[in-house]
Amino acid sequence: MCGIAGFIEWNRDLTLESNLVLSMTSCLESRGPDAEGTWISGPCAFGHRRLSVMDPENGAQPMVIQEEEATFTIVYNGEIYNAPELKEELQQRGRRFRTNCDTEVLLQAYIEWGPDAVQRLNGIFAFAIWDSVREHVFLARDRLGVKPLFYSEAGETFIFGSEPKALLQHPKVEAAVGPEGLAEIFVIGPARTPGHGVYRNIKELLPGQVMLFSRNGLRRFSYWKLEAQEHEHSVDETAAHIRALLQDTMDRQLISDVPICTLLSGGLDSSALTALAVDYYRRTGQGRMHTYSVDYEDNDQYFQAHSFQPGADAPYIQRMVDGFGTEHHWITFNTSELVDALTDSTLARDLPGMADVDASLLLFCREIKQNATVAISGEAADEVFGGYPWFHRKELLESGTFPWSVATDLRSSLLSPEIRDWIRPEQYVADRYSQAVAEVPHLNGEDEQQARMRLMSYLNITRFMPTLLDRKDRMSMGAGLEVRVPFCDHRLVQYVWNIPWEIKTVGGREKGILRKALEGSLPEDVLYRKKSPYPKTHHPDYLAKVKEQMLHILDDPASPILPLIDADKIRSIAASPEASTNLPWFGQLMSGPQLFAYLTQVNFWLSHYRISIH
Repeated sequence: MCGIAGFIEWNRDLTLESNLVLSMTSCLESRGPDAEGTWISGPCAFGHRRLSVMDPENGAQPMVIQEEEATFTIVYNGEIYNAPELKEELQQRGRRFRTNCDTEVLLQAYIEWGPDAVQRLNGIFAFAIWDSVREHVFLARDRLGVKPLFYSEAGETFIFGSEPKALLQHPKVEAAVGPEGLAEIFVIGPARTPGHGVYRNIKELLPGQVMLFSRNGLRRFSYWKLEAQEHEHSVDETAAHIRALLQDTMDRQLISDVPICTLLSGGLDSSALTALAVDYYRRTGQGRMHTYSVDYEDNDQYFQAHSFQPGADAPYIQRMVDGFGTEHHWITFNTSELVDALTDSTLARDLPGMADVDASLLLFCREIKQNATVAISGEAADEVFGGYPWFHRKELLESGTFPWSVATDLRSSLLSPEIRDWIRPEQYVADRYSQAVAEVPHLNGEDEQQARMRLMSYLNITRFMPTLLDRKDRMSMGAGLEVRVPFCDHRLVQYVWNIPWEIKTVGGREKGILRKALEGSLPEDVLYRKKSPYPKTHHPDYLAKVKEQMLHILDDPASPILPLIDADKIRSIAASPEASTNLPWFGQLMSGPQLFAYLTQVNFWLSHYRISIH
């Protein structure tokens, strides 16, 4: 994909600030290892790091189009999947092209239609366009927030970038957090409240929003939101429509000028996309599809099935490999590699994250990058189709809070009394939950159960899914790998969100309608396999190592985390059997070991980024 950065400062000529924009851009090198570019004109400075995927020879950025005395300049991160149709329409309207890349299609679309062009896009994107005619910068983010875009305001200066690290290079952006930032880290984390950058003066453009920055200030608008609508299709019609949408989405997203692969866990979602990818390769006369899976040393020895992770993946992966003839790559990591990568994964996020789940994905993407530049992933299917256990458990459906984070009391107990009184953890979570509930569009005539499932779906799409999309973007881009997520196609998400729950669970199964849509495409045992999440290590050495790290931090009086936590409480957990059990920390994958790993990430983050607390 790419990395973008820049700043605008009215009433200043930024020509002398080339070193600053270069510094902001260079720190995003992993997002775009293939090329670097900067552009400065008057009050505007743009920077770009490029990962070449389409038209590698001609798609350099920042891209500039000069028309008479008007200048239009773009920096862009993403892929526009309907670029061929848009290009054809623009050519019919008289626009002339000099490249085959979607960057030029996007810029030409803006020149032709202005800010309304964003409504026509099908893709994942974050971009900024300098428009000398209107004398403003136009910024936009894709509908589901697959691609990130952070920004900061400091008087007449506006600063933006793909990741916080780019903004933190600017002298007007401080690595500081206040009570809300600490609440995000210790109570909401590794999730984030939408739009909240955690850092005190950094925000994030919301999914489906655009911004205009001019001499009159900053304005934000939503151009897309989920809409509640009557579902008019029968079960069979619904399954057929889902199948058609998935097929069209995959056909668009498999177009690339560089090697492409799929991530294959043997679960329903990744297997479905792999099957569709193999079919596309056969139809278009291409070679064998390469597939990749991740596992951990001795996991077969220590794996214990439970409700969130009912079975091992390897037999189902092999079933898919044998059935579809893919060139498969088995990637395995050991405990030491996972522990060592905790710091790199924190640097990739600029925040503490999903501990070993982040670390393993970063390592996984580094391995894939040796042979491929683009990967297809099954992310978001569970949020969209209702696959998680909390969609199906009464106590979680009626918990009155985010079902992936039901242990606010435990989290609160880990904080020092002073921090607990300052950030008020229980109240903070209650406020964020109430905010989310208030956003949900309602449909007249729905009964209580239907409304509850609509709410749960909305929470998953707008609050849980962004955490996994953040993870996927930062870890893949940290390795210079582009990952595409077909289940985030906005047409599919909008359609499925309005499917009644009894149709979504047709056949009495979670994601029943997706399974029905894929009948005949997958082996029966894979098609009806119970959900199994992204694999994590079950090796007891992992718990031992992260616990040892945490205890070392507690023993070091210089550790920056110490004033923020209750060290005695954490020591007591480390000494108790709870540490190795499914202690609820976050979601399906973060329990006892991940609690210690997360806190070590927090300590590293506070130290490395020299976080000041206001």
